[in-house]
Amino acid sequence: MKIVKYSGDIVEFNPIKLKKSLLNSGASPLVVESILETIQNELYQGISTKQIYKMAFSLLKKASNSNAARYNLKEAIRLLGPAGFFFEKYIARVFESEEYQTKTNLHLNGKCVSHEVDILIKKDNEIAMVECKFHMGKDINTDVKVPMYILSRFNDLNKKRHTIFSGNELISKCWIVSNNRFTTDAIDFAQCSGLNLLCWSYPETINLKTIIDKNCLYPVTCLTTLSLIEKDKLLILNVILVKEIINNSDCLAKIGLSSNRIKNVLKEATELCKYS
Repeated sequence: MKIVKYSGDIVEFNPIKLKKSLLNSGASPLVVESILETIQNELYQGISTKQIYKMAFSLLKKASNSNAARYNLKEAIRLLGPAGFFFEKYIARVFESEEYQTKTNLHLNGKCVSHEVDILIKKDNEIAMVECKFHMGKDINTDVKVPMYILSRFNDLNKKRHTIFSGNELISKCWIVSNNRFTTDAIDFAQCSGLNLLCWSYPETINLKTIIDKNCLYPVTCLTTLSLIEKDKLLILNVILVKEIINNSDCLAKIGLSSNRIKNVLKEATELCKYS
């Protein structure tokens, strides 16, 4: 059965790949087999991966809101756009979960010109700059021009001392973080130049997906019991992570949710983050 990807490419339907993604959502093997059977009965020649995704998400949601939320994770990160401002805040939370100090949206003077830096992080007295490359399109990859450009900015900034966390500090490392993927050339250039890359599936073992799952860093945009408008209201209140709702349920009342809906959201949030 031929299906059409987001990019327009035509490929063979891979039930094993779909099964793996469903199992990764936390759904039981029995539920996954049932969903697979239903979807395979609905397939037709030329169906889009977008339509398959919608069917899978809808069927998962009927079985478990939290499983559907986890399945929707990559799309939820995309909903932190379109400008990427909330994505930068989210990535700061990711580094904080790894015991980094963080500061966002700073203007620093380099040796030659001034620069706007997305995030600055500090750990073990070492400071790094983090540049976030956010893409709304699902198939847009970060190519080699991006690390080449960011390397030149890093080289300008690390030639001067700055007052960031305390004073008289050097920026000694540079990270580039993307919600999508890096091209092979971008990875090769970064490795050769000493830049650190982080995206959905890179590096292979410790990537954005594995860090999110390990530390329960699910963004509020993945919750199925909230509308898009309600999610935006939480982001504006600086509530970025699902577990921040669990620790501060008052924010749900602030955005106008009834007590019954607050219970439903907290139930999904608690199951998603595997709180006891």
